[in-house]
Amino acid sequence: MKIIINDVPNGPKPAGPYSLAVVASGKFAFIAGQGPYDPKTGKYERGTIAQQTELTLQNIQRIVEAAGGKMENVVSCRVFLQPMTSETFQQMNKVYEKFFPRTPPVRTTIGAQMFNIDVEIDCIVALD
Repeated sequence: MKIIINDVPNGPKPAGPYSLAVVASGKFAFIAGQGPYDPKTGKYERGTIAQQTELTLQNIQRIVEAAGGKMENVVSCRVFLQPMTSETFQQMNKVYEKFFPRTPPVRTTIGAQMFNIDVEIDCIVALD
């Protein structure tokens, strides 16, 4: 059994043929890669790496909650970062830490080539 999550209050809409999240057997939600979508402007914003990371993780949080989960139960994240430098990594990491202060999930950070954004994050969350 799977449940598709595509309607998230103040969240982005799928920009292509994918779902924002899929809840699998009621145990895990798989959150598609999200970027720095700003619900106030209705657009993806290309500010600093820190600003993009903040918006991206706010979107992840909205989707996780819409799927019935909590950020503290995120078990895995992949962060795609452009350009991948020690400076951009530090900027992303400082914001990322605010969203996972106590028990951070496993994470892989990948240097990537992306269109119109510099940060994208996907994750898996265990559901209660």
